[in-house]
Amino acid sequence: MEVKPPLPVIPPPVWTEVKDLQEWEKYHQERAGDDKMSNALTSIADTIHHMPGGWIATAQMEKVFNWARKSSIWPVTFGLACCAIEMMATFASRFDVERFGMVPWASPRHSDLMIVSGTVTIKMAPMLKRIYDQMPDPKWVVSMGSCANSGGPFRHGYHVVKGVDRVVPVDVYVPGCPPTPDSLMYGLLKLQEQVAEFQRSGTRPAPPSPTE
Repeated sequence: MEVKPPLPVIPPPVWTEVKDLQEWEKYHQERAGDDKMSNALTSIADTIHHMPGGWIATAQMEKVFNWARKSSIWPVTFGLACCAIEMMATFASRFDVERFGMVPWASPRHSDLMIVSGTVTIKMAPMLKRIYDQMPDPKWVVSMGSCANSGGPFRHGYHVVKGVDRVVPVDVYVPGCPPTPDSLMYGLLKLQEQVAEFQRSGTRPAPPSPTE
């Protein structure tokens, strides 16, 4: 009489009946197979060599520096009126401008961007110019709001500068009274394009007129 080995009895996978595990099986995310490098690196790297355990990227240092300058603009905060509240909201957690590499900085000597948000009076103009002169080159200016662009509703007042571009050169005008955080973010993205063009060609593009 032949003795057969016992057949193993595999119990059914009871864990599949657990609701939490069913949801995990349905919704869990898997890592993509092409996560070996950042997509931002591929835009500046000339060649990328894959090797066991990693990879080697070769790029021109000028491309790396230009990419870093465009992606790490530090604005000096110069809030003067109600537009400054919208600027604060832009740099808060909901809109999170730091994902663009922008960190608001209080010292002009470490900043390369000035965001003028609010009404510039004749009394404040010399201080604004002084802070602008303390910023290292190359430096950029964003005029935020109607008051900074052209004086706004106070344009005909005796005490208001009719546009901050009469004090410092302006690269990007953000219209609105006050502009929303979305508008300021759009202006900052446009500024990044200007910075990239300046690093590529060495010349600044002419800013549009605030009336356009």
